[in-house]
Amino acid sequence: MHLSGLFIYPVKSLRGCAAETLEIDHLGLRGDRRFMVVDETGRFLTQRTLPTMALIETALSPAALVLSHSHHGSITVSCLSDASTQPATVSVWSSSGLIAEDCGEDTAAWLSAALGRPCRLVRAGASFHRPINTPPPARPDDVVSFADAYPFLAIGESSLSELNDRLVARGEEPVPMNRFRPNLVFAGTPPFAEDHGSRFRIGNVIFRSAGPCARCIVTTTDQDTAERSPEPLRTLATYRRDPRDSTQINFGQNLVHETKSGSLRLGDRVEIID
Repeated sequence: MHLSGLFIYPVKSLRGCAAETLEIDHLGLRGDRRFMVVDETGRFLTQRTLPTMALIETALSPAALVLSHSHHGSITVSCLSDASTQPATVSVWSSSGLIAEDCGEDTAAWLSAALGRPCRLVRAGASFHRPINTPPPARPDDVVSFADAYPFLAIGESSLSELNDRLVARGEEPVPMNRFRPNLVFAGTPPFAEDHGSRFRIGNVIFRSAGPCARCIVTTTDQDTAERSPEPLRTLATYRRDPRDSTQINFGQNLVHETKSGSLRLGDRVEIID
């Protein structure tokens, strides 16, 4: 079992970036979901309500984030925390009162034009702190970025292959891995091996399972066109309902990193250690 895919999503719900190697810090993969689009009240926006967020591409360097759109050109935003920046109080799900840094009027105007509604971009700066507050119980040093709940999402290639076999058998088109926006993709495993095991070692980093990922309407959004269809959620519902809550449809495993620094690279061995 090895790591065959490694992805970050610099801005929550915008397009992601593939990488061959990435560093880990206290929040997760360095650069992953360190920016977020918010409405006028500071509440987070995602593809759940704005599928056209999928059409904004991201590119990340150590110092700068570049956002691009086929009809709106591009804009560059600093990645560096700046204490003089206007603070913004923002919220993600039940995490409220988070202190972020506003990325300025030019960026807000660009994003608002690209998405067709008033919005702003915020950055997780030096004052940002967001404890993991969802079950299973987190440890005092477990924190997370602007991700929905946990720092990492892992999916096996064979899990997607089985889903696509089922889709084709129903006369539907197969879907790519980007529908599920994982950080880590495993190869060399049977389907849903990521569901089994409470702790994993990948390279020099130890992870523990935080439970299955319940999927939402984002999985039905084509990440290239922003168009929606009933699949693959409809097919997943036939065999991936949570046995404890039939309203939840699971695909992928949430992980928390116990090792708060280190690196991951494609080809790293993945071990289930508990």
